[in-house]
Amino acid sequence: MTVSTNKTFAAGTDSPWLVGNARLTNLSGQLLGAHIAHAGLIVFWVGTTTIIEVLRFTPTKPMYEQGMILLPHLATLGWGVGNSGEVIDPYPYFVIGVLHLIASAVLGAGGLFHVFRSPAILSKNGGQVAKFHYEWNDPKQLGLILGHHLIILGLGAFLLVLKAMFFGGIYDANIGEVRLIANPTLDPEIIWGYLVGLKGGVWNSLGIASVDNLEDVIGGHIWVGGILILGGIWHILVSPFNWVRNILPIKNGEEILSYSLLSLALMAFISIPFVAYNQIVFPSEFYGEDRLVSANIQFFLGIVAFCGYIWHSWRSSKIDGA
Repeated sequence: MTVSTNKTFAAGTDSPWLVGNARLTNLSGQLLGAHIAHAGLIVFWVGTTTIIEVLRFTPTKPMYEQGMILLPHLATLGWGVGNSGEVIDPYPYFVIGVLHLIASAVLGAGGLFHVFRSPAILSKNGGQVAKFHYEWNDPKQLGLILGHHLIILGLGAFLLVLKAMFFGGIYDANIGEVRLIANPTLDPEIIWGYLVGLKGGVWNSLGIASVDNLEDVIGGHIWVGGILILGGIWHILVSPFNWVRNILPIKNGEEILSYSLLSLALMAFISIPFVAYNQIVFPSEFYGEDRLVSANIQFFLGIVAFCGYIWHSWRSSKIDGA
């Protein structure tokens, strides 16, 4: 079975090292294991990098002068920060790093379980697990899986909301203090106006990145989190309409991967003006005044993801034509 799957999936390339997890495209259980293991590797990188940065962190020097990557994000969330962005207690950073290492071990164990002990195809053993088996030509089942992903993303957005509103607050660069966001903006005219660069009837070329207060930032996360959760429930309960399937046809795993990479590229490009110019989301106290290097990295990663979209779209067409 594995050899046949490899040959099917390797269509369009003579380089086996480029195939990667593509060889698991028709093995839903093993692909789930690889998916979980990848998440574990990402979380492991976060944990180890955070701890390394804590060990070499010098409180008397700005984070950006020390080449910190992750600690500025944690400081922006209000962990261990006092007035004017001064880090007064780096211990929470160490705890967060350790928690990520523990989570990476759990995810790694889950990935290994699905690779070596769980059925290679989820439908084989029946039960609740079989509900998550997929076929590329079954849009309802793919919608079920997409729905669960959207709900998890929505809950992630609400984690930031809870931290900002109830659990210690987040750092406000406008006043140089960590504070609770008691009254997030929920006015749809204000929140959705950012999508076209409008605020108070005035247009700003930075678009979403023109947000200049935490009330709007957290209010936006409430809107986005709610939409993601409702969208997830919708996709779990309702099969995709025919016109949607015509616009975004899904015939194989390569096609879904190409869509995912296109979305990733879009997120990278959207983040560029935030990283480069937005002071409320990326305070200069932690990231420095000149953040164009980070913005260039985002641009590069966006280009790589977009090239991946083109590559896997081409591979999808080769499989369909095979």
